[in-house]
Amino acid sequence: MIGLETNASSSNFIKNIITEDVESGKVKEVVTRFPPEPNGYLHIGHAKSIWLNFTMADEFGGRTNLRFDDTNPVKEDIEYVESIKRDVQWLGFKWDGLFFASDYFGKMYERAQLLIRKGLAYVDDQTADQIRETRGTLTEPGKPSPWRDRPVEENLDLFRRMKEGEFPDGSKVLRAKIDMASPNINMRDPVLYRILHAHHHNTGDEWCIYPMYAYAHPLEDAIEGVTHSICTTEFEDQRPFYDWVVRECEMPNVPRQYEFGRLNLTNTVTSKRKLRALVEEKVVDGWDDPRMPTVSGLRRKGYTPEAIREFMAATGVSKGYGEVDQRMLEHYIREDLKLRALRTMAVLDPLKVVITNYPEGQSEMLDIENNSENPDMGTRQIPFSREIYIEREDFMENPPAKYFRLFPGNEVRLKSAYFIKCEEVVKDADGNVIELRCTYDPETKSGSGFTGRKVKGTIHWVDAMQAVPAEFRLYEPLFTADLEEEGALNPNSLQLLQGFVEPGMKEARAGDKFQFFRHGYFNVDPKDSAPGRIVFNRIVSLKSSFEV
Repeated sequence: MIGLETNASSSNFIKNIITEDVESGKVKEVVTRFPPEPNGYLHIGHAKSIWLNFTMADEFGGRTNLRFDDTNPVKEDIEYVESIKRDVQWLGFKWDGLFFASDYFGKMYERAQLLIRKGLAYVDDQTADQIRETRGTLTEPGKPSPWRDRPVEENLDLFRRMKEGEFPDGSKVLRAKIDMASPNINMRDPVLYRILHAHHHNTGDEWCIYPMYAYAHPLEDAIEGVTHSICTTEFEDQRPFYDWVVRECEMPNVPRQYEFGRLNLTNTVTSKRKLRALVEEKVVDGWDDPRMPTVSGLRRKGYTPEAIREFMAATGVSKGYGEVDQRMLEHYIREDLKLRALRTMAVLDPLKVVITNYPEGQSEMLDIENNSENPDMGTRQIPFSREIYIEREDFMENPPAKYFRLFPGNEVRLKSAYFIKCEEVVKDADGNVIELRCTYDPETKSGSGFTGRKVKGTIHWVDAMQAVPAEFRLYEPLFTADLEEEGALNPNSLQLLQGFVEPGMKEARAGDKFQFFRHGYFNVDPKDSAPGRIVFNRIVSLKSSFEV
């Protein structure tokens, strides 16, 4: 386990429960677990659960297991296993034990036999549709299965034959025998095992019956000695069955389940089914597309684990359901990067400027600070010559009042360079501005102490002769509303621009992060960048109206 700088010590109801258990002697060692199903990539909601389980155990000197609930081989893949391990480690956490539900299939089978012998489980020949139709509603009790009272020996024999592969998929299931009139539908003889002749990533073809998640999960917790099984409130109605399984399976260790409100972000969908559809339908560029709310997508976009952990701590832990404004997450990445990201100049939509009175063939090196808020980061030098690029939006031929950037006859300061004045506008045959011709005042060099006159506008630039071509990807939320709503996908979620960066960034590596003047924070894309081709993902813009 590792100590984290986040606000993990803040009081919350989960922490209060653990504190009471430890102080009363009920629990000698706190053991938690993060139990993902390996059927997709982790998303921002999972990150909250990871943070909570690991930090709670860490604070009490306990242990946290990473356990894969791999009970459905039809939807699972080793790709997901490896991606989950990678994400947990990247977030800054180290598990104490690495386990799989499939490690315990033998023990689960034995416990199912115990339930049959106790008269608490039976083999049902009804189809899935028939079971669903006879389960009842919130106001009407369910109807018992015609096979509910099968003799114990017959159930044991049928269950054994199910395991040995004698029956086809869907022909039989093993159900718990609890109460078909229970007000909690989860207690109306839930299915414990189903037949699936499917290859499993961990056990191969050893099994053709697989336990249901709701049955397997409490047994896994009990086998591992988990003391506090922390999950989201969507599993609250499952808690009575969780306790029933642990009790009736006569498990020596008795874990307790506690639920907290899941993390939901505005304009964000975290359903793995819906996210998988986006990937499979190629709406996005894989699970790690920077527009995806996955941990791998956030990492590729440029988020840092420190920012995500700080965000999780700030959102707190409660039972309530609610949405957190996405701008709050953006606030924490700004806070994390503002004092450590190199501040450089990049021109995303270039317009060429020729400085007509600057000597041809000559260039010079100018000093510029690396981070104006962090002097310890020092300075660097950038080239300046007769031809430069500026942002197209920094020029207007017929500007409105109080426009202080470049226009014909106006003078502006080039960041860390000189004053320039627009003298001439060059257009193509269609009337589009393709070049500006300006003059510069050599007496106005930045840092020279010039006080002769002032200008109201300062714009950024890059030297045209040595600038490095780059692609810039600007992101907006992928969704404008819930995915079910028509038109929910945002058609403007990605904007591609071709521009230039300072020559010193030629050797920028995947994952390097920068603040580009006026544009925001950017990350070198680790997937599409290559020698001679740099791709920058915008992590976040510079400012937000959100306040923490």
